[in-house]
Amino acid sequence: MNLFAVVLNWNGGEDTLTALRSLAGVESICVDNGSTDGSDVAVAEQLPQVELLRTGANLGFAGGNNVGIRRALERGADWVLLLNNDATAEPGLADALAEAAAARPDAGLLACTILHEDGVTVQYAGASFNARLGYSGRVATTAPAGVRDVDRADGAALAVSKAAAERAGLLDETLFLYVEDVEWSLRIRRAGFAVVLVPRARVRHKGSAASGGRTSTTNLYYDTRNTIAVAERHEPLPRGARGLRRSVIVGAHLAQALRHPTRLEAANAVVAGWRDARSGRTGQRSSA
Repeated sequence: MNLFAVVLNWNGGEDTLTALRSLAGVESICVDNGSTDGSDVAVAEQLPQVELLRTGANLGFAGGNNVGIRRALERGADWVLLLNNDATAEPGLADALAEAAAARPDAGLLACTILHEDGVTVQYAGASFNARLGYSGRVATTAPAGVRDVDRADGAALAVSKAAAERAGLLDETLFLYVEDVEWSLRIRRAGFAVVLVPRARVRHKGSAASGGRTSTTNLYYDTRNTIAVAERHEPLPRGARGLRRSVIVGAHLAQALRHPTRLEAANAVVAGWRDARSGRTGQRSSA
């Protein structure tokens, strides 16, 4: 297995250096996604073995990672591991991915088991997504004994095969942030590949550091907008049913907004996401 790793740096600080150091022995590429705190210089100085690519702007999760994926494929990768810069790889991750790739030649995505920072509690061990309902099912928090198929991978730590990337395409840059991993999983499965959870490929993850947390206004806006967009793309419905699905998605996100310290601001973010989805606006959210 010719594995390369891509770490996307946009939060800055020590997180990116820690993530890259955890990948010792794996050819690694760091994509600096418009950071402004000098962390790109620290990577260049302290980790000269890591290839550093500077985008010059924030291209979003999808756009930044796609820069790294393209470069890894140019360098001869047949698998590319994406690792959030607020995540660290546990020992044995590369070997676990290699074994799974050999055992499951039909796999296009290998999903890692994602742990919380304590290294014990499971954050992700597989999950589903029902595009017809626009509903992300309950995330499994108990890792199975062996590899198994799942509906969707988690973008905090996943590996994509060269074959899947070439046949299904890369991450959808119009989504910019959030739900790209769901959309990619759906598209790769539709292209004939499996999405496979690898229990022994483990990472620790702080979670949502780029956007401020699961109930941040940034998260709520993009998650609302992109969930609607992805559901409508992959499971088109008649007008009335489409409106009902949108209302269910918005209602679920408004329930999350109630847990936000400034509920009105959070609710407004959900409504803005709904409005932009309805009007077909994509990419980075306008500041207007």
